[in-house]
Amino acid sequence: MNEDSAHFPPVEPVKAGIRGLCPRCGEGKLFDGFLTMKPACASCGLDYSFADAGDGPVVFVILIVGFIVVGAALWMEVNINPPLWVHFLLWIPLAIVFSLVLMRMLKGILITLQFRNNAHQGEIDRG
Repeated sequence: MNEDSAHFPPVEPVKAGIRGLCPRCGEGKLFDGFLTMKPACASCGLDYSFADAGDGPVVFVILIVGFIVVGAALWMEVNINPPLWVHFLLWIPLAIVFSLVLMRMLKGILITLQFRNNAHQGEIDRG
């Protein structure tokens, strides 16, 4: 746990991440745009330079959306057998919407968990 978090009540990381709120105070906004991080929290002043979700959210989005959309498309093909244009019209927009919604939520969750667990890039202890 971070040493400066004792001045703030504990924040539920999943709820704060889904709503895009500050991982320390749970009040300030985490994002400046859709996926762009703010430089710092407007409420508590936490510097967001520690935040690096990397490719984690993308991997989760690919796995989750791929499973849902491909599974539903296969089910529809086997049980209903619609024309190909119906698949394009239905599954491509659904995959795009699911991906965009999940990307923001998962990025927020991973950043709040990173703060809560004081995670940082791996280092070799040479001491």
